[in-house]
Amino acid sequence: MAEASFRVPKKKRRVYESYEAPFPVSLTQEETSSKEHEHYYAEMMNNSIIVRKPEDMKALYGKGYFGKGVLSRSRPDYNISDPTLVAKWKDANPMHMPIISSTKFQRHVDWAKSLLQEEGLEDSFIEKMLENYTKPIDLPCDKRSSNFGDSSQEINVDYSNVYATKTESDERAEETHNGENHPVASPQNKKLCLEVDEPYDPLAKYGYVDCDPIDREALTKVHCPSHDDFVIHCGCRYQDAMKEALQHNSIKDSKLSTEHEYVLVVEKVLPCDDKESNRKLEVTEKLVCKRNPFKVFEYLQLSLEEAFFLVYALGCLTIYHNEEPLTIIKLWEVFSMIQPGFKTNYMGYHYFRSKGWVPKTGLKYGTDLLLYRKGPPFYHASYSLVIEMVDDSCQGSLRRPFTWRSLAGLNRTTSNVSKELLLCYLIKPSNMTDEEMTSPECMKRIKVQELIISRWISSRERTDQEEL
Repeated sequence: MAEASFRVPKKKRRVYESYEAPFPVSLTQEETSSKEHEHYYAEMMNNSIIVRKPEDMKALYGKGYFGKGVLSRSRPDYNISDPTLVAKWKDANPMHMPIISSTKFQRHVDWAKSLLQEEGLEDSFIEKMLENYTKPIDLPCDKRSSNFGDSSQEINVDYSNVYATKTESDERAEETHNGENHPVASPQNKKLCLEVDEPYDPLAKYGYVDCDPIDREALTKVHCPSHDDFVIHCGCRYQDAMKEALQHNSIKDSKLSTEHEYVLVVEKVLPCDDKESNRKLEVTEKLVCKRNPFKVFEYLQLSLEEAFFLVYALGCLTIYHNEEPLTIIKLWEVFSMIQPGFKTNYMGYHYFRSKGWVPKTGLKYGTDLLLYRKGPPFYHASYSLVIEMVDDSCQGSLRRPFTWRSLAGLNRTTSNVSKELLLCYLIKPSNMTDEEMTSPECMKRIKVQELIISRWISSRERTDQEEL
């Protein structure tokens, strides 16, 4: 039998976040109880484990990459914004608020309307409620003074004018308006307003308040203090400015100003008839701030193995079902009913997670788990893992009985994605009873044997022999 050669994990080319230390693994139950650490809560819903609180979602994913966002590919950072609209209006969105189209906003209004209709409310009352709820909100820029040489210039920009896409006739009208000594909502004034407004400057917290104008390219290299995403793509920086704008608009209900989600809606503006101009005016667009009537919530979904590891091995998670906490024995029983191979999968998950790997589901590659070094954002998966439970003589009813053809096909699939096929055999003592298997304490008597499967290439073997 040839000796297995371990490959160096393949690092990803672009890494957009920093590594955070994972949860510590406590070796004994006394050590777990003596340590003071944060505790998190999850809910069992439709045979899935869901974490709702944003701070719990951030901690569980950041410290070990547990779970994935139900609306995201991995990290639970779903944003309602349309990326194409954000890129188009990046110069007119200093507060980095979510931007959506009017069609999408109307869809959210329809969802909210249907939800209110299910509660038995009258249509006239619903229409009035939604009309008052979704009316536009003004976002005036602060009036600040900025010294340029010997003169002092006060800048006042109306966002309703700044956001509009102007035509040539609109620009001529603004020049005429300027003759009456009124402030002009020009791009230059907008730029100056952003430079002197510390709350709107994403680099303010990094010591660049009184420096040069905001560099858009620099924003792509600065991380948001709330999470590991870049500031330029972050949607959480408009909250402070939104609260200030709401206070300016005399909204007294502070609870309302913090619970609702605010978005910028791209609306079309019909041109006015211009009798002096013979050419046809184009339809313009502007951004209007409104409340989102139907907010889509992002949750963190944990796999059964991840949830049980956090409950049993780390002791930092409590799972509720119908507002009642579930014990470890109850979870072991319920998870085994939901997923017939849960016990076998979890033993393999527990073994490799304790060794420092980050296991994730390997369903898309036809295996049980994928093993990552540090986490999926930093490295590609190194191994595709197949877990089987056998007895002392390596015999047993295998969940995945391989033939030579199926094994060769799985090995070829694994090699094509730059991974290695790893077989993990859980060796159960012959005298272990079924009653012992009803508790996770049975893992103390389980032995583990690892086997790496590699394809033997005769031409490469001959070349190696000739070199020797």
